[in-house]
Amino acid sequence: MKKDKHVFLSEDTVEEASLIFKALADPTRIRLLFLLSEEECSVSHIAEVLGLSQSAVSHQLSLLRSLRLVKARREGRTIYYTCDDEHVVKLLHQTIHHVEHD
Repeated sequence: MKKDKHVFLSEDTVEEASLIFKALADPTRIRLLFLLSEEECSVSHIAEVLGLSQSAVSHQLSLLRSLRLVKARREGRTIYYTCDDEHVVKLLHQTIHHVEHD
């Protein structure tokens, strides 16, 4: 007799996954994460490339840092940001490839 095996996710896992998908649902954050997956950037560089205010970039980076999707390092007075989760970067790139695939 074959037993059914059910795999259940913890509430914490479901909640954290939901927060990550919510973060990825925003067009600005997609553009920002894609940029950071390609190069390490300062807030001013991100603002210039994406056409956003430094305040808006800082706000988005704060959210992404709280979800551990980006990390920061200080060099002198400048803070540089980069992606901190290779799984999410792969998911982002696979999604972009899926969308652009004819």
